[in-house]
Amino acid sequence: MTKNNQKLLLSTASITALLGVATAAYADGVSLNYERLSFFEEPLATEVGDVTLELRGTVDLPVSVELESDDREDYNFTGNFQVSAETQTANQLTLGAAYFGQYATADSDDHYTDNVAGYVGGVWGTIIGGNVSGIVREETRRARGVGNAELAFDATYGVLDDLGGSYVGRYGPVVLSGTIDEDANVDVGFMFQRPLGNKDYRFTGRYSEGTYTSADGSTVFDTQAVGAVAEFVYGSSTYDLGVGYEDFASTAVDVDRWYVSTGAQTKIGVTSLSLEGHYGEVEGEEEVAASFGAAYDIARGLSANFGVNYSYAPISVNGISFNDAQETKAIVSLRYSF
Repeated sequence: MTKNNQKLLLSTASITALLGVATAAYADGVSLNYERLSFFEEPLATEVGDVTLELRGTVDLPVSVELESDDREDYNFTGNFQVSAETQTANQLTLGAAYFGQYATADSDDHYTDNVAGYVGGVWGTIIGGNVSGIVREETRRARGVGNAELAFDATYGVLDDLGGSYVGRYGPVVLSGTIDEDANVDVGFMFQRPLGNKDYRFTGRYSEGTYTSADGSTVFDTQAVGAVAEFVYGSSTYDLGVGYEDFASTAVDVDRWYVSTGAQTKIGVTSLSLEGHYGEVEGEEEVAASFGAAYDIARGLSANFGVNYSYAPISVNGISFNDAQETKAIVSLRYSF
């Protein structure tokens, strides 16, 4: 038996064991949006026979200025949408399919990306197949920044292959999630969330395997990572802290990385604000990031957004350009969500 097959059997057994502890869960709609622009509005929905069709999307018109590159301005467009179809069988199983697409222009380059998946759900949770590489990340991540804030490095460098299978199930205040890709890499996580008095607390943990290609393209690393997030919500304000450790292995060199990220966001009337910071080290070399975001609600679904994002990580390891990020960018946009 090959090493990959052994790994696949062990990973499958782990996820099967995770399914076996189910006591109470529910099937829910599946989101394939792993991008920066989230869906905030309720979807448009209609019934066609026994099938429920839903559509949601976002259109963003940003103007960005690179503050460290002679104040170069870029006028871009980003639009994304997700359409899903869902029905319920006589034995209470939920069957569905979802398609997510995003078209974006950046630096005079147009590109279209998409994700597609099918799923079946019941009282034991939901099993999903397709482009599911971001499922666990979305369940366990820190809250996204407001407006056009986007904190760099606030995740593992290693990623799974796009295609795979996932499970998500809710058991009271706990959500368990797991993904296995076609290369037998696994991503598993949990989330515990419960209010206490007039406050809300959320805790997550995650273990992830994947691959990472160095910035110069010369080296491919196999990665293993662990991370945790603690979140506190009081009124209209959210405060959170994330920590993580990641191990990189290759034929050329092995690398260690650790990081900590924190942030706060609040809403005052129709204005939302967020401030985030990140610090990490890769073999003793620093990675630093910060972001500030603001959003002003103009009307239902329509908002004006602002953000300043800073990232610095010119990291070299054994002559390998591991990461070469170094940018400060300001972004203003008009956004409509439906």
